This record gives sequence, C-alpha cells and structure tokens, in this order.
Amino acid sequence: MAPCGKSMRRLQDKEVLTTGEVAQICHVAPRTVSKWFDEGKLRGYRIPGSRDRRIPRRQLLAFMRAHGLPLDAIDGGILRVLVVGGRGAAALAEAVAAHEGFEARPAANGFEAGVEAQRFLPHVIVLNLECRLDEQVSIARNVRACEALADVKVLAMLDASTRTGTKDDAFDIVLPWPCPVEELVSVIEQVAQSG
Repeated sequence: MAPCGKSMRRLQDKEVLTTGEVAQICHVAPRTVSKWFDEGKLRGYRIPGSRDRRIPRRQLLAFMRAHGLPLDAIDGGILRVLVVGGRGAAALAEAVAAHEGFEARPAANGFEAGVEAQRFLPHVIVLNLECRLDEQVSIARNVRACEALADVKVLAMLDASTRTGTKDDAFDIVLPWPCPVEELVSVIEQVAQSG
C-alpha cells in the first residue's frame, strides 16, 4: 500500500530515518534495508543498547544515487540548486527558487559552498561570475572529490574573456555571463536529468 502524501512529506523533512522509513521510501521490506545496512552497503548507525538502526538522509541519498533508485520519494521531485558567488548569489538563488519544482540556496564563497553542499545535498551547483575562475575550479574539484556529492552537476557562469582561456573539465557545462534566468533554469533541468 502506498504511503499517504502527508506521511511522505514528513519523511522528506527528516534528517535521520529508521529502517522502516527507508523501506517505505525505497519500496522494499524493512528486512531488505537491514540487510543493506548489515552488509555495509547502506551507511548509518545503531542506537546504543538496541538493535535499532538509523540512516542519515545524506547516506540514503548517496545509496539511492549509487544504485539507480528513483529519488522522487525522498526529494519530492524538487530540484535542489546551490548558487555560489558573492552578493549576487542570493538574488540569483531567489530567482531560480521562484520557478516551480526548484529549491535554491546561496553561498557567498567556497567555504560556505562546502558547508552548504554537505547540508543541502544539491543536484546542481551554479558557480556565479562573482567567484574568481580559480575559486570556481577549486570548488568544482572539491565537489568531485567528495563521495556524497559525486553525482552533483557543476555549472560555471563565465564572461566571454574568461571563457576564451578556459579549458578545464571541472565543470559539467559553462554558460555565458550574463545569462537570462529562464535559460539558466532550462539548462539546470537538462543537466540534472542527464545524470
């Protein structure tokens, strides 16, 4: 029997899940989740003095991505976007979030981007022009090096003069700056669906 919408919304907001909740999200028996846990395929922890297991949301997302399981039940079909780059990041994140099916958060610099990426687990990271090229490349490489963020797509927005000399495979796609928000949203959707 399919879970009701209210119950699934509650699960989408939780940071730590029980094996029963993971089973509900993945459409498997709770025993299957316990087996994944015991075999080390699904990371989590046991409650001290109990046999109960708990699975952090980020570990479940990484597991689901690694095994090709659909993320709709845990994501609610929302495309999460992290926009990095100075003062303009907040305005751009707000413009992206105004589109249906998108949730976007800003990060002013590389440090904030790293912290927010671990917490927010975005599908796509947009590196705004306000980040220097070397900072954009550094952020992209750090994303690639993090197992929990392995499937995150990285888009860089560069002006014509910066794009000319850029030959770096750190980015999944490079967009021209300035780029209309509608075009950016369209590219984000395409890139997120490709991976």
